[in-house]
Amino acid sequence: MIYESRLVSSEVVAEGTMAFHFERPSIFKHRAGQNMLVTLIDPPESDAKGPSRTFTIASAPHEPRITFATRMRDSAFKRVLKSAAPGLRAKIDGPDGFLTLHEDASRPAAFLAGGIGITPFLSMARDAAERRLPHRIVLFYSNRRPEDSAFLDELRGLEQVNLNYRLVATMTDPSKSSRPWSGETGFIRRELLERHLPDLAAPIYYMAGPPAMMMAMRAMLEECGVAEKDMKDEEFFGY
Repeated sequence: MIYESRLVSSEVVAEGTMAFHFERPSIFKHRAGQNMLVTLIDPPESDAKGPSRTFTIASAPHEPRITFATRMRDSAFKRVLKSAAPGLRAKIDGPDGFLTLHEDASRPAAFLAGGIGITPFLSMARDAAERRLPHRIVLFYSNRRPEDSAFLDELRGLEQVNLNYRLVATMTDPSKSSRPWSGETGFIRRELLERHLPDLAAPIYYMAGPPAMMMAMRAMLEECGVAEKDMKDEEFFGY
């Protein structure tokens, strides 16, 4: 279904990454983890890629705004977004997608996120806290540096709100950070999962991030003996 909306506000959420908050049409409903197609209406500039992009919805279903976050590449679409004042008009087509939390709360959830691939899991974590879901959730979140880690403080804070949720953030290049880092380092690997998950076969695994990371995560999980039916991913939208 297609809705018309307007930009309410925008903000920088990490180096090179911005979040955009749009009005939520009164009848727009989505499940945490879904995506939508955003089309700018009468943008001041365009290019060969056109005025439309698909983004995962970062906001949870209960929130009053529809939010997405994206790396700010140099395209006409993103230049328009970056400089837009509140009131920018857009069409929203959706929601779509099936990267949503399973219903069986006896199975834990392990979220594997890289970079801006965090957005579906931010929505799910917010939703789980709001609805007080009983699911055990462990979020593995990989970035180069803390400066590159969108929503990191909020994701940490959610541990205080939802005792069934835990964040495991890891940095692959913390030596290049201007901030001290005492947490996990390196990529998401089997050894990291084994330190934080009591049984690698127990969770349903959800993955979102760059294509190369997705291939590596799937191969790693297969080597760990995780069944295909217990791995969930779909083409990630947000780059």
